[in-house]
Amino acid sequence: MVNLSSFKSLILPPLENSLPKTFQELTLQNLSLYGFQVDSNQSGEVAALRLEAEPRLPGIILTEEGHISGMISRQRFLEYLSRPFGRELFLKRSLKTLYEFAYTDFLVMPGDTKVIEASSKALQRPTNQAYEPIVVEIEPYVYRILDVHHLLIAQCHIHELASNLLHELYQELETAHQELELQASLDALTQVANRRRFDQYLAQQWFQTSKEQNSISLIMADIDCFKGYNDTYGHQAGDKCLKQVALAINQAVQMSLQTNKENLVARYGGEEFAIVLPKINAIDAVSVAEKIRSHVKSLNIIHQASVASKVVTLSLGLATTVPQLGGSREALISEADRALYQAKIKGRDRVLLS
Repeated sequence: MVNLSSFKSLILPPLENSLPKTFQELTLQNLSLYGFQVDSNQSGEVAALRLEAEPRLPGIILTEEGHISGMISRQRFLEYLSRPFGRELFLKRSLKTLYEFAYTDFLVMPGDTKVIEASSKALQRPTNQAYEPIVVEIEPYVYRILDVHHLLIAQCHIHELASNLLHELYQELETAHQELELQASLDALTQVANRRRFDQYLAQQWFQTSKEQNSISLIMADIDCFKGYNDTYGHQAGDKCLKQVALAINQAVQMSLQTNKENLVARYGGEEFAIVLPKINAIDAVSVAEKIRSHVKSLNIIHQASVASKVVTLSLGLATTVPQLGGSREALISEADRALYQAKIKGRDRVLLS
């Protein structure tokens, strides 16, 4: 959330005790305003003494019979006093006399004018007036004077806050985009990679290992007699079993390859899973596959309909190759699939290397 705490030093408490909720609502009456008004028939000495006593006072609002008649900025007032014989000419005479010489158009804006709008109007004035103070009408016939530098500082803070907000929104959008990409790559049930992500990842790693002339291994794993499990225990139990097996496979892979994070566990389809192991040779891949098999079996998920065991087990087939440019990753999948088929034929609950 963007706040306006940086504006606290610019707030005039008597005018407003709290900041607007958003920086877009910041108005002139939220800034430091000065209330020095003097009748134009008063002598210049009155104004000079006040300006000397209050170094931050940006100017003087002149009135006649209670109505605003003009405004003299500190800079213009002191400029005329510093001219030859200026003090003799203007200090003892009325401010109206000085104003006849120092007159310039002045900008009056309502107190509820937004800072952004006020800054634009202030800077659109002629060059010689661009930094003159602004007269702010906070209510009918009640005027204050605003140093234009305070206005521009507020505008600068608004720009900074807006930039920070945009950056935060961009970061949130980027995070949301990454989350969407992640969700799009996951299997909804098991929360491992889906088939689409498997295809992408295998293609990427095939290309990378072919450039490096490194090995890549693929394990295909299938839950033994899963149709019988569904028929016996129901589809809800089947879904729970799939989630437990997926988690166990992931854990086994991470435990086996603690120093190698370049791997992917995916749900290939139905009760079949695929594990991509870049830069892993056949011997190490067999070790990973055995770890997966034993870890899943140790879950002790009862499976009375299995011909392999009384608990849920996996059959696993794996293949390893060093990809060649122009070679086919589909061939690697086929090799691992054939090894899986042989593991099923030989009694299930085992690992076979093609």
